[in-house]
Amino acid sequence: MKPFLKWAGGKYKIIDRIIRVLPQGTRLIEPFAGSSAVFLNTKYEKYLIADSNIDLINVYKQLKKDGTDFIAYCNELFIKANNKEKVFYRLREEFNTISDSTRKAALFIYLNRHCFNGLCRYNSRGLFNVPFGSYKNPPFPEKEMLDFVKKSKKAQFMAADFVETMGKAVVGDVIYCDPPYVPLTETSNFTNYTGSGFGQQEQDKLVALAKKLANKGIPVIISNHDTDFTRNSYSSAQIDFFDVRRFISSKVTQRNKVSELLAVFA
Repeated sequence: MKPFLKWAGGKYKIIDRIIRVLPQGTRLIEPFAGSSAVFLNTKYEKYLIADSNIDLINVYKQLKKDGTDFIAYCNELFIKANNKEKVFYRLREEFNTISDSTRKAALFIYLNRHCFNGLCRYNSRGLFNVPFGSYKNPPFPEKEMLDFVKKSKKAQFMAADFVETMGKAVVGDVIYCDPPYVPLTETSNFTNYTGSGFGQQEQDKLVALAKKLANKGIPVIISNHDTDFTRNSYSSAQIDFFDVRRFISSKVTQRNKVSELLAVFA
């Protein structure tokens, strides 16, 4: 199933590779939900889907709670009159200032489909700040949202950081982590997914937790860039290396392949 959200670093295009390394278990835990491609395309009995991005989890909770009614409400934003730069910035400002959870969730989906490259980025004040994308006719992902609603019946959604989320794991669980990636270069660092950043200290803490849980019989799989840092940090894991073509650049000529890895702590 294809995710209904556009997402930088989304795992839909490499889902088969991820599924191959995921162990069997009763429940899949994802501390870094993102677009939820792994959740949508696996067959565990239960799921704990979490993310530190409160707005993202709010969307998932609204879909699970209100289903087709919420989808119809979101669809009302996808009209030609709203695909204009001036209207986009007005709706982005509304998103950044309102507290109504249903409206905020609908605006999140509108922004995701109308902003530049579907990025999810916040400034230091926690305000969504991705610019207008200038797309001719952004499609409304109704089918994908309906698929999500059906699958959501098996899932619990939680707004929490990875430490709290992984702390809920028990034997029988499998954990898949897709954290903000280690930068390939100093200028490519992108950690403003929630406004709080995700640096080396968090990367180290994630590895330490993965090792601790693996020693308890709870397997942990981590996606990341293939770098000297990750190879060293994940040296005790079984590692699968591969190349992925990136689609974050607006210029086709700059959408180059990069080396990634899957580290299996078990």
